[in-house]
Amino acid sequence: MANAESRLTELDALGEAAECLRVLAHPHRLRMIQMLLSGNYTVGELAESCDLPTAMASEHLRLMQRCGFLDSQKDGRKVFYRVVEPHLKNIMTCIVERFDKAVAS
Repeated sequence: MANAESRLTELDALGEAAECLRVLAHPHRLRMIQMLLSGNYTVGELAESCDLPTAMASEHLRLMQRCGFLDSQKDGRKVFYRVVEPHLKNIMTCIVERFDKAVAS
């Protein structure tokens, strides 16, 4: 175990990871990520799917954008959100495999 520390991630990087995981640790945000991994959606579409007011959905999206998970693009009067963090797919795969009762059966 002499070289174990040389392979450890810096605590600052782990702190950043923990902050971003805290942002993800919300069922509505996880639902939004799940949807956005399959395509681009507007805030209204995401809010409707999560049964949330649009303003609250916008706040969730803003937090996820701040962590670098999402990006948005304007198309006319609509703004579409998309996933830009490629590792989110792996994280969601782990979550679905572990917690989705339909997949676990």
